[in-house]
Amino acid sequence: MPHFSFDQLATFKLVLARGSFTAAAEVLGISQPAVSLQIRQLEQALHVRLIERSGRGLRATAAGETFLAHCAEIENAVSAAVQSVAQHQHAVSGSVTIGTGATTCIHLLPPLLQKLHREFPLLSVGVRTGNTSDIVRAVEENRIDIGLVTLPANGRNLAISPLFTEEFVVITAQDADGVLLPTPATLAHLPLIVFESGSSTRLLIEQWFSAGGVTPAPVMELGSIEAIKRMVRAGLGYSIVPGVAVQAEEDRQGLRVQSVQPPLQRQLALVMRQDKVVSRGMREVLNSLQQAGITPAG
Repeated sequence: MPHFSFDQLATFKLVLARGSFTAAAEVLGISQPAVSLQIRQLEQALHVRLIERSGRGLRATAAGETFLAHCAEIENAVSAAVQSVAQHQHAVSGSVTIGTGATTCIHLLPPLLQKLHREFPLLSVGVRTGNTSDIVRAVEENRIDIGLVTLPANGRNLAISPLFTEEFVVITAQDADGVLLPTPATLAHLPLIVFESGSSTRLLIEQWFSAGGVTPAPVMELGSIEAIKRMVRAGLGYSIVPGVAVQAEEDRQGLRVQSVQPPLQRQLALVMRQDKVVSRGMREVLNSLQQAGITPAG
């Protein structure tokens, strides 16, 4: 395919319109040899003479006339392409993948993603769930754009930005006897339903009990916050869960929610690769996550 520049095309049109290389050079503000060089390069690219001398002036050859007829189509096609690309400078589009824990995914992300979809319909946001180490590894390997994880989180070449702090609460069945002051000691003899081992949430709960001199013996270890809440509603035990899991009224139905003493908290943070190029779509997702405040339940 012949290769030529749009400057050469514009110069070709101008030479024919002005009738001379010198007149075209004056309009362009360049030397006459520079104009001649552009036309010669264009002819070499097309392997045909485009301009010939005629009496006192210049005129297009038969090939030149044919090429001139296509010049407007070329310019229109380029203009349309530029306008189409320019839309992406103003429209938020593309795809972004968020990685986070299942509890945060269920209780925090749906309204946030709904708002993003409503405001930016061309933006596609995907979600992957896993524990902190899995999410951090996926961010490092560039399989996930943004991680929303529980601290501490460590990795290579990562930017880690604390986002918000969330309180844990004790949940029991609404018709069960409440605990006047939920502490490690007062909860020790009750049946505990807890997150399965390996999660950062489970580790925080174990550390809270350990600081109070208690080693809990869970009666159930489950991987789903909703499964835990169902078991608690059924009166099979109590659990300690992130406040976001019972923040909404419908999520608290059938449950008694109490704060623990001493307070138990977790800090969530955004994790990204330090060399990540932040697109407009990613910026909007980050802004939404940063604006998503958590009001502790209880």
